[in-house]
Amino acid sequence: MKPLSPLIVEPLVRAALLEDLGRAGDITTDTVVPAEQRASVRLAARDAGVVAGTDLAVAAFRLVDPTVAVDVALPDGSRVLPGDVVATVSGPARAILTAERVALNFLGHLSGVATATAQIADAVAHTATRVTCTRKTTPGLRAPEKHAVVAGGGVNHRFGLDDAILVKDNHIALAGGVREAITRARAGVGHLVKIEVEVETLDQLREVLTDPVDAVLLDNMGPETLREAVELVAGRMVTEASGRLTAATAPVIAATGVDLMSAGWITHSAPVLDLGLDVVD
Repeated sequence: MKPLSPLIVEPLVRAALLEDLGRAGDITTDTVVPAEQRASVRLAARDAGVVAGTDLAVAAFRLVDPTVAVDVALPDGSRVLPGDVVATVSGPARAILTAERVALNFLGHLSGVATATAQIADAVAHTATRVTCTRKTTPGLRAPEKHAVVAGGGVNHRFGLDDAILVKDNHIALAGGVREAITRARAGVGHLVKIEVEVETLDQLREVLTDPVDAVLLDNMGPETLREAVELVAGRMVTEASGRLTAATAPVIAATGVDLMSAGWITHSAPVLDLGLDVVD
């Protein structure tokens, strides 16, 4: 899959290294490991999952010392089992140990996002329904987390408030109703900007259907209501279901015929995938 831009990766990794190294650097490694010592290490999975974040891990080692060599064996999107070697790292031992935690923090978190996404995507692979993320991302890490969602087999929702309109319940309340909110949204943007409207009831959906937009977000509806909503839409808008999405509930939601299922937790609360870095004997 397409790597993240270095313009995104480097500032994030640099900030993480500055946070870790502080004013005096890695005083443990600098006092214990001789400056001339070299090492070769393996970065390996300790749990089954999907890899994501290799670009950031590589950047961590190379920003500390450009002479560190990193050979990525399993790039983003790869499925791993315990013991699988994701990458080998060789070069000055001090640099490798100094960058280790930052590299693993990024790799573990983003691989966790990819793994959580893959668990849901796998559960509905027999359907046409796709898994998508939200704006519920870790501050500063939206681009890498959304990249990880794609690595896990999902698709991206909007990246920010500026690339699509999503009219939600509070917008509707402040505008005075669904139709007025849609009218204002259409009048305020150009023809290339997509518009999605969130609805909580079938009555609200019927109101949207009097003048369909690009997509409708069916919020916290049960399976029977979702199925009826999909029938009402009849292909006139993209349908997105949100609420209570897990690998266990996903097949039931997908069976209603929705186009997309969105979940915030896959980016903000996904369990870390356990990976470790060990010196090669």
